[in-house]
Amino acid sequence: MAGCDYVCIGHVTRDLRPGGYSWGGTVTYSARTAQALGCRPAVVTRAESQLDLTPALGLIPVHRLDSAATTTFENTYGPVGRRQKLLAWAGRISAADLPQACRAAPVIHLAPVAQEVDSALIGLLTGSVIGLTPQGWHRRWDDSGTVSFAAWPEAAEVLPLATAVIVSREDITDQASWEIYRQCAHLLVVTDGAAGCEVSTGGKTRWFRTTPVVETDPTGVGDVFAAAFFVRLWETGGDAWAAARFATRIAAPTVARPGLAGIPMPDEVATARAEVA
Repeated sequence: MAGCDYVCIGHVTRDLRPGGYSWGGTVTYSARTAQALGCRPAVVTRAESQLDLTPALGLIPVHRLDSAATTTFENTYGPVGRRQKLLAWAGRISAADLPQACRAAPVIHLAPVAQEVDSALIGLLTGSVIGLTPQGWHRRWDDSGTVSFAAWPEAAEVLPLATAVIVSREDITDQASWEIYRQCAHLLVVTDGAAGCEVSTGGKTRWFRTTPVVETDPTGVGDVFAAAFFVRLWETGGDAWAAARFATRIAAPTVARPGLAGIPMPDEVATARAEVA
């Protein structure tokens, strides 16, 4: 993993859909997006030892921690948004599991999807951009696997240690949690689907609207956005507004293609870079 400049930590998942399984997980979409943007990504994950991750991650270097299961979600989309069930869970990724070579990469993305990433990891990181997409720290599930919102007890301690935090408006359902985010995050990005995103930093807040696109599949669009934002934040030395413009432009077309086909295409990357240069 030496030489990697975008390290993503979290579970690669298998998502159950009508007709079979598809690859998922923030690390899958974000690492593939970072690669499409010209980075050299790497992934730290936990999954079944015999499972071939090449269809999900291609030749991206993977530090795989063995598990008896691979995290598996069933997602159902409807008028009230997404409903989830957790069918299998691969287990925790602890501070002791993180390779030394991953701790100082320029961009490090903590990307939990199901309480798997030990939030204490953030204290080990020395990257230029330490990005959080904390949705997985806000998920709990019952004996049937039905996923619901959970408060994140460590939020007030962890958020100030991050360079940037990106969270979807639909992932947090209580006002108390929002207050903690707004008080503790140095750079907070709240995404709101097709409406765009709100970016708050240094006492200023700006709204960035997205380009209307006919939606085919929203899976992974937030992960594509996050990777593009973190990469551009690093490239610009911390320009949050430039990062938001770029990420919004990169993410918009992804909803028109299903699954990993939504990863940014070379012409889309080139157009986005030209438009926001």
